[in-house]
Amino acid sequence: MTKYTAKIEGMMCGMCEAHISDAIRRQFPEAKNVKASASKGTAVFMLKDAMPRPMILHELHTAVDPLGYRLTEVTQE
Repeated sequence: MTKYTAKIEGMMCGMCEAHISDAIRRQFPEAKNVKASASKGTAVFMLKDAMPRPMILHELHTAVDPLGYRLTEVTQE
């Protein structure tokens, strides 16, 4: 499993966390342990197979940008 941490600006509350988590689950149906944190400004999730950085960035922008949040960085472990 590959762990991804996305830094996302604009989350202010629990509802924002739910919006981000739901968007990630829609974009990546195979994602596990999806958890967004407004206080940390992050969303963390696991994927069975690693994706190339340009692809994960594109997919996360597709999920997050239309909601009015701003994806600033993605790291993987």
